Amino acid sequence: MNDESKKVEGAAPAAPAASAPSARPAGRGGFGRGGAGGRGGAGGRGRGNDRRGPRAEVPAEADYEEKNLEVARVTRVTKGGKRMRFRALTVIGNRKGRVGFGLAKGVDVAAATGKAVTQARKSLLTVPLKYETIPHAVEAKFGAAKILLKPAPAGSGIKAGGAVRIVLELAGVPNVVSKILGSGNKINNVKATFVALKKLRMPITKTEASEK
Repeated sequence: MNDESKKVEGAAPAAPAASAPSARPAGRGGFGRGGAGGRGGAGGRGRGNDRRGPRAEVPAEADYEEKNLEVARVTRVTKGGKRMRFRALTVIGNRKGRVGFGLAKGVDVAAATGKAVTQARKSLLTVPLKYETIPHAVEAKFGAAKILLKPAPAGSGIKAGGAVRIVLELAGVPNVVSKILGSGNKINNVKATFVALKKLRMPITKTEASEK
């Protein structure tokens, strides 16, 4: 008898060999959504290996002093009715020659002041000083406001009023004489003062003149 006749009739056939498990489809980075190259992994678009590196933190300028010159409640008429906001005029300075101003609106006073301070930090300028005063006389105009700034001898202090005095104090100008010749609007006076401060130039020394 051959070997095939020795098999028992009615026996269950042998189970087929288990096939190898199919490989999981690779994700965008080559290892699926949770693998090394997936969204949750270290490669591809994952956040585990950020090539940009740590973000550089902006240094906080805590030495700047802030003052609100004006906080007004403004109303805007819209299709649905009147919309009320607050407008803040803020001036900041370190009393060492750096000063800036900002004008912004917000739903409340805190929000308006925060936006105004942010704008003021972006518009900082340096005021040139010579012999503890401004280098020369300057006159500026913005709208209906006209401002005159003149040098003053040591010990005179700041002879100015209104919004101009606040700007000069925060700028750290020890001695100066100022006069408001036009409108008394605080916003226009502040803007005219900054126009005047931008016009200031240090005088050319003899050494610089000879080099030219």
